[in-house]
Amino acid sequence: MEISATLVKELREKTGAGMMDCKRALCETNGSFEKAIEYLRKKGISLAEKKAGRATKEGGISAYIHGEGKVGVLVEINCETDFVARTEQFKQFVKDIAMQIAAANPQWVSAEDVSPEIMAKEKEIAIAQVKGSNKPIQVLEKIAEGKLNKFYDDHCLLRQSFIKDPAKTVDQLTKETIALLGENISIRRFTRYVLGEGLSK
Repeated sequence: MEISATLVKELREKTGAGMMDCKRALCETNGSFEKAIEYLRKKGISLAEKKAGRATKEGGISAYIHGEGKVGVLVEINCETDFVARTEQFKQFVKDIAMQIAAANPQWVSAEDVSPEIMAKEKEIAIAQVKGSNKPIQVLEKIAEGKLNKFYDDHCLLRQSFIKDPAKTVDQLTKETIALLGENISIRRFTRYVLGEGLSK
């Protein structure tokens, strides 16, 4: 079928994917805009997974100040080459992640960063919250597991909903950016400062 240049341009603006990839996605999905977005996301995820093991020694540290100096974020994001680190797309990604940290206050980059002690404590809390109901033990364990997953979704950066597009997680955004730039990218570490935090009132 004939795919209009306008539709290709719209898809490129929405996803950041290349023109040829956008056209291919629209052809593969019979011109369906929403299905083409999904197609590109899936393609991005598979490309990102192929690049996941590659070393990331370049990148940048970015600072973001929010709310007239009330909240500050420092974040280090790595990529494979200095060339990609200097691109506008990479810089925008770093800025978006810094804004995400300022707004959503994650405690860790990923669920793997949560210490076994904290995981055990959260599991204990989740189980205690569902105890006392007459549901079978398998159901209670499922509910507790759901509560634990919710804890990770709230507190781990990669599992949070992206503030600019809640339909995707930060992990999905990262994989899409990897596919777009053709290099592995990793969010290494961050620090979030809140004015007056820790001071006695």
